[in-house]
Parts: sequence; C-alpha cells; structure tokens
Amino acid sequence: MNILRRWLISSLSLFAAAWLVPGIRAEGNTLAVYIVMAVILGLINLTVKPLLTLLSLPITILTLGLFILVVNAIMLWFASAIAVNLFNIGFYVEGFWSAFLGALIVSVVSMILSSHLPE
Repeated sequence: MNILRRWLISSLSLFAAAWLVPGIRAEGNTLAVYIVMAVILGLINLTVKPLLTLLSLPITILTLGLFILVVNAIMLWFASAIAVNLFNIGFYVEGFWSAFLGALIVSVVSMILSSHLPE
C-alpha cells in the first residue's frame, strides 16, 4: 500500500510541475503519462541517483547541500529523456532550467502531500 501511496504522490507532483513550469509538458493520455513517468522517475531515483549523489558528494558538501537540487534536476531531465526516447511517452522537459524548477516543484509538492496524506 505504501508503494501505491508514493506512486500517487509522485504522479501528482509531476502534474504540478507540468502545470506550473512552462518548459515541462505532457502529451497524449495525460493520466497514463503521469503514472508511467512516476514509475520511470522512481526507478531512476532508486538506481542512478545514489551513485550520482555519491560521486557529487564533495561539491554537495561545498555548497551546503544545494547541489542536490542540481542532481534532482538531472534525474528529472534523464527520466524525461528515457520516457520520450525509449517508451515513446509524451513527457517533455525542455532544458536544464525547466528541469531545475520542475524538480524543485516535485520535491516541495511531494513533501507537502506526504505530510498530509494518511499512511
């Protein structure tokens, strides 16, 4: 049940990012796009993000943790590229700054929803 909760929160967070950031858009059957994109982003965060976080640890320490925002942006941008190129899912992130703002929104919305939805 916890996995479904996280999946729902991630999907809603991606919807908020696409709604608020002009450089992020979803095309096609948008409900399915957000659900599949949430799965792709979750798998990337599970597999690639720990390695990238470890490799960027020195710069993360120097920036007092702010470089994690850049890592999150890269993960969102990478997930979008995988969704579009490998699975032909219409979730587009156009450029780094769109990914940066989108990742920031996804993080904030996920945190808010996680704290308000029952477990």
